[in-house]
Amino acid sequence: MKELRQENNMSQADLGKVLKCTQVAYGMYENGKRRLPICGLITLARFYDVSADYILGLTDSKERK
Repeated sequence: MKELRQENNMSQADLGKVLKCTQVAYGMYENGKRRLPICGLITLARFYDVSADYILGLTDSKERK
């Protein structure tokens, strides 16, 4: 998640707005201190136009199928 965020020149606060949460909450998702809800995973996959598997680290391919 951090890599995607940085590639898109966004801050944690920016992504917090996308997920409708605080920067602190997003930072906890990014650092693995809090689990990202499935609805957040879907939102990020759509926002970045990548597969959920890519965000989860299950594939190196960003392409959605």
